[in-house]
Amino acid sequence: MVPDSEMIFRILVGALLGGVIGYERDIHGRQAGLRTHLIVAMASATFMVVSTHFMFYQQYGPHGGVPLDIDASRIAAAVVSGVGFLAGGTILKTGLTIQGLTTAASLWLVTAIGLCAGSGMYAEGVAVTALGIVALALLRILEDKKGTPNKRRVYFVVGYRFYDEARILESMKALGVNVADFEYEKDLRSRKLSVGFTAYVPYKLNMDRFLSELENQKGVREVRVLIPK
Repeated sequence: MVPDSEMIFRILVGALLGGVIGYERDIHGRQAGLRTHLIVAMASATFMVVSTHFMFYQQYGPHGGVPLDIDASRIAAAVVSGVGFLAGGTILKTGLTIQGLTTAASLWLVTAIGLCAGSGMYAEGVAVTALGIVALALLRILEDKKGTPNKRRVYFVVGYRFYDEARILESMKALGVNVADFEYEKDLRSRKLSVGFTAYVPYKLNMDRFLSELENQKGVREVRVLIPK
């Protein structure tokens, strides 16, 4: 039987490797970050340790044995299925886009890393962690260079008798900007309309030109552009 110290070490390694993936998600402001990934990997490693060693801890008498199904793959398969509920909670639909798929995949990844650590496959766990960081961090740079749109939250104030949503949508379309999730707030005293929307700005579009297009809209008094987390 593997010593208790070795089993605890396996769980610790799983938690640390999962935390590495989670830290990358955390610094990019994703829904599931360091703690979530660390706990998922630690739980997966614990399940794996339990599934492979629990029979040694049963205090059976000389004639009190019972038949056991010691196929560890059954619990591992259940863990992989169960993590789908957590991963599904990180997927969000915003307008025409779907967010969180990569984070959901990373939760599935740290589940596999935890199972590796829990079964004592340290080299494989470390290798998969390194490959995961390459996929999440380094390949992200290549995606940006290929022109992934920059997500921006835009707010502007306009005299509401001048507001023309169709004209704004047309001007954004001409720049190649996709918009979604409009929100409005009308101030009846000052006769101003505060408008907000999410803009998916092409990577190659100069931000000054984007701002100028908004500022030149008739009746616009104030413009703010935020980078959502």
